[in-house]
Amino acid sequence: MLEPLLIVELAALGTATGFLAGLLGIGGGMLMVPFVTFILTQRGVASDLAVKMAIATSMATIVFTSLSSVRAHHRRGAVRWDLVRRLAPGIVLGALAAGAGVFRVLSGRWLALLFALFVAFSATQMLRSAARRPTRPTTEARGLPGPTGQWAAGGLIGFVSGLVGAGGGFISVPFMTWCNVAMHQAVATSAALGFPIALANGLGYLWSGAGVPGRPVGSLGYVFVPALAVIASASVLMAPVGVRVAHALPVATLKRVFALLLYGLAFTMAWKAWTG
Repeated sequence: MLEPLLIVELAALGTATGFLAGLLGIGGGMLMVPFVTFILTQRGVASDLAVKMAIATSMATIVFTSLSSVRAHHRRGAVRWDLVRRLAPGIVLGALAAGAGVFRVLSGRWLALLFALFVAFSATQMLRSAARRPTRPTTEARGLPGPTGQWAAGGLIGFVSGLVGAGGGFISVPFMTWCNVAMHQAVATSAALGFPIALANGLGYLWSGAGVPGRPVGSLGYVFVPALAVIASASVLMAPVGVRVAHALPVATLKRVFALLLYGLAFTMAWKAWTG
């Protein structure tokens, strides 16, 4: 059983991550991983295992949050379902490779470092994009790659997301905006992509974590179910609120908020990996 104070803390975390899922299309995983890691280590879980369980639990919550978020985005006509259909097959393959294979053999410290590096890179790309002011129309605008390129991009998004426990928005949103997809459409489409990412990776974590010693009571594979239940319940309620705010904010402001959030989370996990 979870202590009452811990339930309140997890509910607050779910509220924040649900709001951010709707606002930024990131699934909330990048916020959950540092906090759930801390919660598990405080409960006596070894730090290496705690990082893996935090990543897996975070990803499992995205199954629920993404559905709530994408429903609200779809009502506004912002989801590019054509991109979802093209990117999803590669995403599923990449996610299964990460969640069911590579994830188990990597140490928690390396996973934390990977988390920090990819998030910091994504933040830099997004901040540069927000600061860019086009001076004239261009006839050489970048477009999306062909089917093979989109399969490859989906595979990378699914694989990296599976290693760091995020919904893929920290890669898919910068990728789509780099290809000149409108920011609000990129956020909405990223929310839709969060579901196949989370589902495929979640199944991989359940399989690869089965029988691993040292897990707390209430675990299924690497997923800590009590935390999943509380966080998911709160995040599903808040995701539509984030969607409403996202559609009211200027694009440049949305990008800056995204970038600053990512820098903070990258620093947090890099520090944890460095200090062991």
